[in-house]
Amino acid sequence: MLQSIKSIGNKDTRSGFGDGIAELGRTNPNVVALTADLAGSMKLQQFIKENPDRFIQVGIAEANMIGIAAGLTIGGKIPFTTTFANFSTGRVYDQIRQSVAYSGKNVKICASHAGLTLGEDGATHQILEDIGMMKMLPGMTVIVPCDYAQTKAATIAVADYEGPVYLRFGRPSWPIFTTDMPFEIGKAQVLSEGTDVSIFACGHMVWKAIEAGLQLEEKGYSVEVINIHTIKPLDTEAVLKSISKTKCAVTVEEHNIIGGLGDSIAQVAAKNLPIPIEYIGTNDTFGESGTPTELLKKYGLDTPFIVEAAEKAIKRKG
Repeated sequence: MLQSIKSIGNKDTRSGFGDGIAELGRTNPNVVALTADLAGSMKLQQFIKENPDRFIQVGIAEANMIGIAAGLTIGGKIPFTTTFANFSTGRVYDQIRQSVAYSGKNVKICASHAGLTLGEDGATHQILEDIGMMKMLPGMTVIVPCDYAQTKAATIAVADYEGPVYLRFGRPSWPIFTTDMPFEIGKAQVLSEGTDVSIFACGHMVWKAIEAGLQLEEKGYSVEVINIHTIKPLDTEAVLKSISKTKCAVTVEEHNIIGGLGDSIAQVAAKNLPIPIEYIGTNDTFGESGTPTELLKKYGLDTPFIVEAAEKAIKRKG
């Protein structure tokens, strides 16, 4: 089944967001876009061109942006706040907690330039803690789409989803492979079925998991690769169905292994079906400047590391 998954080309996931919100601008009059001095980087040009009266340039004032967005929901608007992931979360966590999550406001927090693949901008911008921060907020939905097509689909879907959402995507050009795959918030995508090991991945790392799965199949393993695009609410049914077959797992994320996707999978397993789990992600560290490819290799997130982790998990089954 993995052999049938083909990339139709490369494009950045932030462009998927830009095209998605542009489409929403044409179909949903309540959608409002806000940005903190990053309209170009967030690919808002088309939305602004078509809907200048529904765009708010806040400037470098992210906390104010969150407060304005929370207020807009009271009048029935659906605000999409936009800036880099580091500024979308770490800089404004108090405002998100108090004005959005605690109040249950229908704000969509859209965050680009997340993870190591941000590349040359370095450690100060490569936030690796944001999934953990956001999933701990009561009532917050956390979505990490894997390619351009899925990011566009997720952007459109969250407009009809009532409640606060954190939508995380990235900067680099990346393979597009989900064009014909349906997207549903909270429902994992099983990309291949297998019996030897489950590989759970999110974001850019889904493509790396597919690459690893193909290499493992060449070695004779039966591999189940699952795209966990929605970290919260987690599709626990899909997780348990998979690990009940394979009896071991690997989690793959462009995020600290503390507090991210791996922790969510491990919690489900610990409560229901304890199994060996290997974690691919950054290990309690900040990033650094470099190309996305260089950084994925240095921090152990590239395809060979996933293959190695899968074989280790399989051996641990005994």
